[in-house]
Order: sequence, then C-alpha cells, then structure tokens
Amino acid sequence: MRNMKIFTRLSTSTLGKILAFVLVCSLSGHAQRIGLGSGVTKPAEKQTPVLDYAEPKEYEIVEVTVSGTQFLDPNSMVSISGLKVGDKIRVPGPAISSSIKRMMDFGTLDDVEILYTKIEDGKIWLNIHIKERPRLYKVTFSGLRKGERETLNDKVKLIKGRVITPTVIKNTQLLIKKHFMDKGFYNTTVKAVQIPDTTRGQATLNFTVNKGNKVKIDEIEIIGNEAISDATLKRKLKKTKEKKLWHLFTPSKYIPKTYDEDKEKLIAYYRKNGYRDATIEYDSIRNGGEESIGIVIKIDEGPKYYYRSISWTGNYLHSTEQLNTILGLAKGDVYNPEELDKKINGIPGGDVSSLYMDDGYLYFSATPVETSILKDSIDIEIRIREGKQATINRIILNGNTKTSDRVVLRELFTLPGQKFSKTELINTNRQLAQMGYFDPEKIKINPIPNQADGTVDIEYTVEEKPSDQIELSGGWGGYIGFVGTLGLVFNNFSLRNIPNRSTWRPLPSGDGQKLSVRFQANGRQYQTYSLSFSEPWLGGKKPINFGVALTRTVYRISNPYDIYTRPSGSKQTFYGSYYNNGITFSLGRRLKVPDRFMVLSHSLSLQQYRLDSLDFFRIGYSNGKSYNVTFNTTLSRNTLTDFQYPRGGSSISLAATFTPPYSVFRKNNFTDAQDKFKLVEYHKWMFDASWYATITGKLVLSARAHMGFLGSYGDKVGMSPFGRFIVGGSGLAGQGSFALADQDIIGLRGYGDRKVGPLDPSGQLLGGGGVVYNKYVMELRYPVSLNPQATIFLLSFLEGGNNWGSYRDFNPFDIKRSAGAGARIFMPAFGLLGIDWGYGFDKIQGSSVRSGGQFHFTIGQQIR
Repeated sequence: MRNMKIFTRLSTSTLGKILAFVLVCSLSGHAQRIGLGSGVTKPAEKQTPVLDYAEPKEYEIVEVTVSGTQFLDPNSMVSISGLKVGDKIRVPGPAISSSIKRMMDFGTLDDVEILYTKIEDGKIWLNIHIKERPRLYKVTFSGLRKGERETLNDKVKLIKGRVITPTVIKNTQLLIKKHFMDKGFYNTTVKAVQIPDTTRGQATLNFTVNKGNKVKIDEIEIIGNEAISDATLKRKLKKTKEKKLWHLFTPSKYIPKTYDEDKEKLIAYYRKNGYRDATIEYDSIRNGGEESIGIVIKIDEGPKYYYRSISWTGNYLHSTEQLNTILGLAKGDVYNPEELDKKINGIPGGDVSSLYMDDGYLYFSATPVETSILKDSIDIEIRIREGKQATINRIILNGNTKTSDRVVLRELFTLPGQKFSKTELINTNRQLAQMGYFDPEKIKINPIPNQADGTVDIEYTVEEKPSDQIELSGGWGGYIGFVGTLGLVFNNFSLRNIPNRSTWRPLPSGDGQKLSVRFQANGRQYQTYSLSFSEPWLGGKKPINFGVALTRTVYRISNPYDIYTRPSGSKQTFYGSYYNNGITFSLGRRLKVPDRFMVLSHSLSLQQYRLDSLDFFRIGYSNGKSYNVTFNTTLSRNTLTDFQYPRGGSSISLAATFTPPYSVFRKNNFTDAQDKFKLVEYHKWMFDASWYATITGKLVLSARAHMGFLGSYGDKVGMSPFGRFIVGGSGLAGQGSFALADQDIIGLRGYGDRKVGPLDPSGQLLGGGGVVYNKYVMELRYPVSLNPQATIFLLSFLEGGNNWGSYRDFNPFDIKRSAGAGARIFMPAFGLLGIDWGYGFDKIQGSSVRSGGQFHFTIGQQIR
C-alpha cells in the first residue's frame, strides 16, 4: 500500500493503545485522497498501530460529521456518502473508497477526505472533509473585438452561481469554436482559465479565443463523374464554393455543416436524374495552408434507371387509368423518386393525394414500392390505402389576441360539417396571410383526426403582427417648395368596439374594418385631405365590401418672385386656384365562379372641380365649376401568396369607368369652354396584370403589364382634359403639380417625374397628360429579411413605357426603356418604403439627350 501513514494517540493511563490510522490512496482518474486519522496527535513514549493492514478489523460507526462546506448542506453530503450511524464497516475496506467515489460522482466536489476523530472498543467516529468546486461568478472573453464578445455573451448561457465542472468548460469551448467555424474560421482555438476568488468561493471563467484566419476553398476537385459535368455538380454545392471573383453572394468559406448539407444536395441531384445508386465514395480535405483548403469528392454514379412499369393496388374509388393520367409518368421515363413523390403527395390540386383528400379521404395514403429491378429498369407498385371519408367536426383557433374570432372564422374555407379537403386547407392558409393581420411565416394548420367517429378537428394557429400604418414624409414640389404628408391607416378597425376601451390599440380594433386619414400640405398653397372607411363583410354574413371616401384638394398658384418682392410680414398673394371636393361609395363582393379568387366591385364617385382664375389645362377654361359623376366596375383575380413579398401567384384586374354621355342630349354648339366642360364626360379602361414565380431558393421573378385608355362619346366634346394619365418618375402623386382632376399617376423609373407624355403646341408638356399609355416591367427580387417587423428585399429591373396624347400617335412598341436596381423595406408602422436608381436609355418628348440615371423614392405599395 503506497502513501500509507499511521498516526497514534497515547493516553496517560493506557500507554501503547493505538488510537488512529490514516489511509491515503488514489482513485482512477482523480487526485483524491482517502484517509483515516485523528485530528490531534500527542507525543508519547511509544506508538503502536491499531490496525494491521494485512488484517482489517470491523468497526461500528458512531458518528459521521462533515467539514469544509460552503454552499452544500452537510446532511445531504452524509446521505450521499452512504455512511450511516450504526453501520458496521471494515477498515481498511471497500466502504470508504466506495463512499468517496459516490461523492465525487455527485459532480460538485473537487476533493474528499474521510478522517477518523476517535476509535474506541470497536467503534469509530468519522469526519468527511470536502473541498467544493468553485461557483461561476462571470464569464469573460479575450482575443476578440467588442462586438464579437457581445455576440458570445448572448450565445454562452452560463448562469451565475453554477458549479464549474470540466464538462461545463469543455462544452463551452466547443460552442465557441463551432460559432466561429460557422463563420469560416476553421482553425479556431479556445483556451479556458479559471480565475479564483477565494473570498466568495467563486471563480471567473476566461476564454481566450484565437480565431486564426478565415479558411477559403481554393479548389473543389470532383472525380468519378461521367454523366454530369464538374460545373453542374459544383453549382449544386450551393454554399460550398471555390474562391472565384464572381462568387460575390456565395463566399468560399469552408463550413463543415453546410458542406455536409451540400453533399446531400449533390447526391439528391443525381437521384433526381435517375442515378438511384449514386453515392459519395469518399471525400477529403487537403490542407492548403492556414488560410485555404482543397476539397476532393469521389463519386460513384452507378447506372441510370428508367421506369419499366407502374402499377396500382388498393384503388377502388378511382380507376388505374385515371390515376395514371394524374401521375403523368410512363414506361421509359427517367426514374426520379422526388418527382414521383410530388406527383403523389406534393402538388395541391394536381396530385393523387388531392384527388382523394379533396373528397374527404383524410386517411388516404399511397406508398410507392420498388418491386423489381432488372438492369437499368425498375418496376413500381403504388400501394393505396383509401380509408374512410372524414367530416370536419370543430375549428380550433389560437393566437388571435387582437383580431376577433368571427373575423378569422369567416375567412376560412373549411367549415364544420363539410368534407375534409387538402386544397381548401392550402387556400385557407393563403387567405389568412392575405388578411394582413398575421405573420404569414408563422401560420400553422394542424388537422386532428378522430378515426373512431370519422371526423377531423382542424386547429389554426396564427401570430398577430402590427398592421396599422403611419405615413410621415416630405417632398419637394417644384417652386411650391417642401410638402409634408401625414397619413394614418388603421387596418383592423372596429366601429362596434368604440365603447369597449380594452380594444383601443390605439383605436378600437379587431373587426377587420379599415379607417384611413391622410393630410398633405404646404401652407396655404397646396392642401389635400382624405378620409375613408371600409367594411369587408357588410352585414357580417357575406364577403361584401362596402366603402366610403371623402376628399378635398386645394391648389393655389402664386407668383414665384412674390417671396422676394412682398413686404416683410405680409401674406402671400395668389392669382389662381383649383378646388376639388369629392365623395365615393363602393361595393364589391367575391364571386364563386369561375373560382373564389374573383372579385367584382363597383363604385360611384361624385366630384366637383372649381377653377378660379387658373387655366390649369390650357384649354381656355379658367373660371367656373365642373361636375364629374363616374361609375366604375372592376373585375379582378388575385392569387398572390403574400402582399409584402409575393413568391408565387398572380394579380389581374380590368377596370372600366364611365360618366353619363351628356353631349348626346345637349346642344351641338357650346358657348365657351366653361359650358363645354361643365359636365365632365369620358370613358376609361385600365388593365393591370402581375405575375410572380420563384426561380430558385428565395429569388423571385416578377413580370407586370399595365395599360390605360381614355375615350370620348363623340366629337362634340372630344377628349376630356380630366381623367388623363401622368407618366414618369417614382409614380408618387406628391410630385410636381400633384395629382389633380382625376388623373392616374404611373411611375417610370429612369425618367423625370411627370415628364413622359405629349407636348402642347408650344412644346411644353401637356398639363392634363395623355389619353393612352402602356408600361411593362420585369424584376428580380431577393429578400434580405422576411421578418414581419421589417421585410427587406433587393431588386433589379427592366422597364419600359410611354404616354400618348392621341390614338393616332399610339404605338405599343414605342416605349421609353430603362434599367436599374433598388431596395424595399416594409415596416408595419410606416408601410412600404423604397429607393431605386434607374437609367433611362431613350429621349423623352422635346429632349435631344437620353434621360440618363436618376434616383427615385417611393412610399406605399405602387399599383402601376
């Protein structure tokens, strides 16, 4: 026995009585000591050992005490040791070593000693002396920048007061290393040092981090591939790229996790092309120094497989011929398990599962099984389990803390008593996203089957997002100067909840109504006010949208030099003004045919225009009033997946606006322009189409087309100066002379605001605008953030359009072209904000030079 010590204690009456011994030994993997001894030794004339280690003796435990504790309960330590009063143990023997092992396994102790305080008549008194592991005081980091330290503080969730163990230290080191490896620092090293604080019994953990240099991939070598080229396979490694100048958006950092994911994508691509047995035989990392590595991937392609036959079993409701038609696969087609699964379970409304599930067969399943493989051909048997039809029993709604249940429930396409339908679940998900009240990324639909009674409960979980908006903006309106705008939009307003103060956020909310207030002004020179309200479910039973809007515009013309010549303190004088007061009533409803995505809406608008010493349209009409009564009908279809960042679907609308044909019933000759235009008459046709499709990942292609035509009822009045088209710039109404007299503002990036259009006889841009326009747009969009609190995406565009003053000059292919890039940010409180830079390639009317580059700022969702 090594390191063995024997202590004796002498009594004055019984010289030679052995009173103590100490045993010190080592446990596996630890530096603990096991000892038995007295706390007091006394000089004596003779010392004789009590025990002979060759002949252990049995003792009865009389007392067990604990010393050295700071935070731990002594009674708990005794309980953990397993040493109990009255137990008999052999000394030396396994009881002591087992006791210490149990206490060390507890994980909070750094050292344990067991000592005796007294031995008498076969009885022993024991003391357990422990040394506790230090508790965590705080965590610090060395070798990092301030921002990196703050990031790690958020990642390393070590609670103050926690016991510091080797496992805690090791796991934290691994977490820190992984954090930097995910950023491309493959050679990161982390060292941990405990800095003790003996006064508190605590310690500071300091991690010294050496990130090293970022490791780049200088070469990817793929060998063994014959059917598919290196370039194609490297493109499938989406996030693992070689160090090349053109890899701007996919840096060539080596990140083990994403590399493993990319290898799976590479093999998935092989299998998608019929190489069912393709595998990565091996891959290796070649060290190119501290900052670079090379990757070698050896592929075993295997043979390319084809379908030899496809059969069905278990299908009783639908014939094999019908199922084959939907599946769309035939003998000789390339074997593609991914495509096969999509055709069975993946295409809403166009797959085999929809055929069954849209008819209530919730428990339907179809499992393709490879029944035979002969050389390069595979026989597939699709085994169907049709099950029973399921009826919807209950609708469970969670998460709508602001929007009332009835507002959500009325938008659902799945109602109790109806048969279960997979397609209707998908349509409902889209409908909930289009409401604008919930985060589209967090809408969850969970069917809960009840096979016992053939019913299903459907649970919808949503998460409210801010939907109200505030518009605070300013713009420069030519010599008018700065124009400020304040707008408030409450998208989930509630008239019914006005008396209920608990729903005021900040106004009564929850019923899906919309209240909008907008004010735009530059002192007395230009002012416009608008107030609108809409109820999407008039009466609460059918999706009939009712709305009313009030508008007032005041526009005054002053001498631009008046600001310099008028006496100080005097008021600005005006020599002409324009007033417009209007009210609009609208009514619309969803249609059921050809599908429920169709909406037919109507509106009746009453407008009064008053000109006071202002020939705004340069038609000899500077004083008087004009009245405009218009009836509008709009047929639209919208299948967009989301409004802020659509990734699929389309939006198409055709609008027709008519005024009564007054000239048909009036005299042939008009006394003057005021008499001629007192009753405004025209008919206007507008076509708008947008289409979105995901190209790859989150990259989206958007294509749009817009057209507008203004017509007259005859030659008595001719083309109306009202209701015309203004083209150019950002498309904001608050630019230049602003939108007046029922004008439509159409943006055309790369050209000046309101600058694209016909010229009057003097060569100036016609104030009223054109009578026909068209515009075409193609955009590539990529999101930076899809967070509903701040949706941000970048875009590049090709755009073209033009505006004509007569149909004689109209040529749909004579367009003003532009290209550029921009960004959009959507915040619930402020709506959609945008900035674009566009380059106009063509000359506009009256100009001898091309338009060139221009910046444009936009506010709100631009329709055209």
